[in-house]
Amino acid sequence: MECFNCGNCKTGSAAYYCLMKDDFVLNEEATSQVIEKTRAGWKKGHPRYEVQRRKSRKEVEAY
Repeated sequence: MECFNCGNCKTGSAAYYCLMKDDFVLNEEATSQVIEKTRAGWKKGHPRYEVQRRKSRKEVEAY
């Protein structure tokens, strides 16, 4: 059989439905990407850490 050129395989998603195979297919390129977590927010050592910590504590005490 020939490819129907539906474009599902070109979307870049991790899994897609192939009309030619009549089945779901896992995209190896999309599933093999490594996602690194980054920590967002304030942490010790940041120049304004103490100022931000005191401000957030004041807001919590106000409630």
